[in-house]
This record gives sequence, structure tokens and C-alpha cells, in this order.
Amino acid sequence: MAYFIVFLLYPALSALYYSFTDWDLRTDAAWVGLANYVDLLSDDVKYPHFWKSVQVTLQYTLIAVPLTLGTALAQALLLNAIRRGSNVFRLLLFLPVVTAEAAVGAIWRWLYDPQYGLVNSFLGLFGIPGQNWLNTPELVIPALAFIAAWQCGISMIIYLAGLKGIPDSIREAAVIDGATPIQRFWRVVFPMLRPTTFYLLVTGVIAALQVFGLVYVIFSGGGGRSVTGGPEQSGLTYVLHLYLFAFRYDAMGAACAMSFILFVFIMIITALQFRFVKQEAS
Repeated sequence: MAYFIVFLLYPALSALYYSFTDWDLRTDAAWVGLANYVDLLSDDVKYPHFWKSVQVTLQYTLIAVPLTLGTALAQALLLNAIRRGSNVFRLLLFLPVVTAEAAVGAIWRWLYDPQYGLVNSFLGLFGIPGQNWLNTPELVIPALAFIAAWQCGISMIIYLAGLKGIPDSIREAAVIDGATPIQRFWRVVFPMLRPTTFYLLVTGVIAALQVFGLVYVIFSGGGGRSVTGGPEQSGLTYVLHLYLFAFRYDAMGAACAMSFILFVFIMIITALQFRFVKQEAS
């Protein structure tokens, strides 16, 4: 209870209070009421990149979440089919999750390098011309989403646990009925994984809407002091924008307001998922 009050409830209530103030961390906060919220949502001059950050974050979520879930499910199916050495492959596939965000960003900046990166070298094997992944606005979000899919180890483990929970008798009955492997997946395995998929969908969307560390490292340039958001702000995610307001633009009041706008948006999205996405196994 003490931990909840000191480290969670008090900071949250403080942030809510400061979201109604004009505060730069150095002087006393001045009460401005709903001005921060109104300006963020309607003043394109004062906050020119607010809606751009919303657009970037939504695009990232729409690409990264399905790509991550698909990759995790494919890896889980492969691991579930392996009889020997599955623990080794499970460890290798989980390593990106425990790798420090700074290291992940540095590695992928090198992999995406237009001249020396392995991604372009691999594409060259198939005659596909190389791309300037992190400096072409149209490619930034797909490149970030691919990194998120690479870090799908936790989702893969949860899917694998879901696969282990499907009774063998159901699979055997499908085989006896003459179902092909594809039919068994779509009519038996996938419906039985529906609760697992729903959980990963909800948590994945929440995590994607709050993506920060990876884009901060990738677009930080020289040690984090020149972080902007990529070419034409194409990688300016919502939380990165919030961070810039809080610690670069001395606008902590506006940053706190942004955090509660995101909180309300996440609550609405989560409620819609509970309302319209099927959760029960069939």
C-alpha cells in the first residue's frame, strides 16, 4: 500500500495537478485551468507537431502490433513442432527482449545503414535495391515496426504456453476427421488461442501507443542531445514528443496534459477492444 501511494498514486495526482498549470520546472507553477488541453488539441501554432505525433503513433501501432503478433505466433508454432533443442531456440529468440534498448537501437542503426547495413546487403542478394531506411520518411515507421517484431519474445512465450494448453485429443480428433494442417490451424488451433491473442492484442496496443526508448535511441544522433523525431518528424512518436516538451522545451505543464490525453485515449481503445473483439475460445 505504501509503495502504491508513494510511487504511483502521488506522482499520478501530482501530474494531474500540473497538467492544469504553466510550469517550467524552475519557477512556481501558475494555474491555467484547461488551457494546456485546449491548446494541445487546437493550437497548431503553439504545438505544431502534436497531431503529427498522434498520426505517427497510430501508424506505428497499426503496423507493429499485427506484425509482432504474427511473428510471435509463427515462432511459437515452429518451437512447438520441434522435439529436440527447443530450449536453445527459445533462448535465442528471447534474447532481443532482454537486450538493453540502447544496444538494440545501436545495432539496428547499423543494420539499417544504407551503405554498410546487413539489411540492404540481404535484399541485394535478391536483386532488390537498398533503401535509406531511417532517413526516408515513408520507411521510418515500417523500419521501427520490424524492430518491434524482432523483439516479440514475450509474446512468443505466451503463445507457446497457449499452444501447450490445447488438449491433444482435440488435435487428434481433427486428424481423424481428415482435416489438413491448414484446416487444423484455422479451425482448431487459432480459435483455441483466441483468449491468448486477445490478451496480447490489448497489451501490445498499449505498449505500442507508449513506444519511446527505441525511437529515442535511434534518432538521438550525437548522444541524445539532438533528438528530434527523424526526417520530417516521421519518427516523432507521442511519448517522444511528450518527453521533448517536458525536458527540452521547459513545458512540463503541457507534457503532463499530454500524458493524461494519452491515458484517456488508451482507456477508450482498451474499452473498445473489450467491447468488439471476441475473447472466448471456440
